[in-house]
Amino acid sequence: MAKLVAKVYADALFELGLDNGMLDVIYDETYAVKDIFLNNNSLRDILESPKLSTENKKELVKDIFLDRLSSQSYGFLMELIEKNRQKDLISILDHLVDKIKEYKKIGRAYITSAYELGDSEKSSIEEKLLATTDYKSFEFVYSVDESLIGGCTIRIKDRIIDSSIKTKLYNIKRDLSRLQIS
Repeated sequence: MAKLVAKVYADALFELGLDNGMLDVIYDETYAVKDIFLNNNSLRDILESPKLSTENKKELVKDIFLDRLSSQSYGFLMELIEKNRQKDLISILDHLVDKIKEYKKIGRAYITSAYELGDSEKSSIEEKLLATTDYKSFEFVYSVDESLIGGCTIRIKDRIIDSSIKTKLYNIKRDLSRLQIS
């Protein structure tokens, strides 16, 4: 249910931003608001407290965000408080960021390699991914897993490209074990 709530609210702000030509502004503000809430537990606790009235919560949000956000983002935060959905804020913002990135064709690729990749290797991977996908740009998350022995794995959403030596050896072992010697 929480996922559906997050999607509905994120879709609403996305459409509002798209209709008003404010998608880039809302995208930037979403990161800022998310950062504020993630790094300020006391603010989250206050806004989620059942002891504080809705009007007091709105006043607090007004004091913090009124002159710092676009009217769309500010109004959105006020609506969340009015509907008592502030506990879903981070999830909503995550959905919104994902939706905007998808619209702007910004992909996220998780690259795991057997060793730290150099700039030229990273560049080569980026060029190949841009040429073989519909994305215009990528955000890369690099990690090292020495158990891969060599090669790398690339994950974009639910698609995985595995060119690691570890997997190739596993496939050879599996194929050999299927052979029947007469």
